[in-house]
Amino acid sequence: MLFIFISILFINCSGDSDSGENQSDTPSNLVINADIVGTSVANPNGDGSGLVNFNVTADNATSYKVLIEGQTINSTTGVFSHTFTQSGTNTYTIHASAYKGNKFISSTVNITVYVVSTVVWSDEFNTNGAPDSSKWSYETGTGNNGWGNNELQYYTNRPENVVVDNGVLKITAKRETYNGSAFTSARIVTKDRYSVKYGKIEMRAKLPAGGGTWPALWMLGNNINSVGWPACGEIDIMEHVGNDLNKIHGTLHYPNHSGGNGVSGSVVVPGVTTSFHLYSIEWDASFIKFYVDNQLYHTFNNNNETPFNNPFFFIFNCAIGGNFGGAVDPNFTSATLEVDYVRVYN
Repeated sequence: MLFIFISILFINCSGDSDSGENQSDTPSNLVINADIVGTSVANPNGDGSGLVNFNVTADNATSYKVLIEGQTINSTTGVFSHTFTQSGTNTYTIHASAYKGNKFISSTVNITVYVVSTVVWSDEFNTNGAPDSSKWSYETGTGNNGWGNNELQYYTNRPENVVVDNGVLKITAKRETYNGSAFTSARIVTKDRYSVKYGKIEMRAKLPAGGGTWPALWMLGNNINSVGWPACGEIDIMEHVGNDLNKIHGTLHYPNHSGGNGVSGSVVVPGVTTSFHLYSIEWDASFIKFYVDNQLYHTFNNNNETPFNNPFFFIFNCAIGGNFGGAVDPNFTSATLEVDYVRVYN
């Protein structure tokens, strides 16, 4: 329906669907008024709330359709409000049509709105013990449970493998025999607890060292149970392999881009295993941008044909070996992925 509506706006902007009938019944004098809340000399684009009050009017109109950010708003009065959520100062094109029966007139207006960047969800990992059960659950077992790339670890929920300690989430991979596996580690997820569509996502982390380690801070589409992978989409905010020290990867997986065919970018960042660094993405309907320490290194052009326009949940884990992790150092005993916080901004 969205495609059809946009097409009508552009093709029939003259305003009459039947030129052979009486033109006096066609709406006229269409005006789109947008009151951006909190505008002032100091804040010409609003107070940062993103709230805009609209009043669309036209002579001889009985109803209105307005297209904002891909959303169609139907109104008999033309009076409604919309809250923009993309942080920063952004310009939006508002498409409006006034109707009387099958006759209409259309117009557009551009507005620039400022939205202050605020944290809408986070985990600061400030409470010692197990990860917050209102935010995280465990995925345990081996790749036989539905994941795995020939990895060697057994994921557990034991404090030896995952714990919050002194303000930091610690996921520790160990060399030890456990339930038939030669290594243990942990994998925690926000599935069924929290998911996000669009925004800025930031994580501060220090990565494990050692050949064979494969830590990841990443996301999967909420609809994975119904459509499967890679149809659900995968956003790898940060991946690192100990056998390629200090090389950070940001990757998108989706149909025709699974496995080693993901759309990926990488950057070398000295000291990722010895100090904390910021790993982040900015994500909207047009792009996904990957950063380390606020430095852009990869941009993916998003569109409505990809799965990256749906809610995604978080996954934090540290794998051992496998197709990407590679050979494990014979001297490896244990290493820890440390996450100071994860924050989601509007």
